Amino acid sequence: MADTQHVDPKAEAKAERKAAKLARQISAFSKAHGGAEGQVAHIGERGARIVLVGEDGGWGDLVAPTYAIAEQAVEKSGITVHESFDGEFAAKVRTGPYEWKRMAGIQVGG
Repeated sequence: MADTQHVDPKAEAKAERKAAKLARQISAFSKAHGGAEGQVAHIGERGARIVLVGEDGGWGDLVAPTYAIAEQAVEKSGITVHESFDGEFAAKVRTGPYEWKRMAGIQVGG
């Protein structure tokens, strides 16, 4: 017998809607920041994290319920996607006083 998988049309439609919503959010971020690049990373059972870095150095992230939905969303948005968050890509991030204060607080137990 052939090994087949049953695909739930409702679940598939829900995943498609979620990917489309994430793609719209990514596109809006890109428009607000003069363009954007991203990276998708697994975050365990919670799904996948889409890290976005704008051309102006602004950054943000979104969480998708699955890695496949995250990949679909970034593909629909048309942004450049990096394999990892390092090197030139990471250097594009511009942090402000809030981030520096927050990072210092973590280091000193705050």
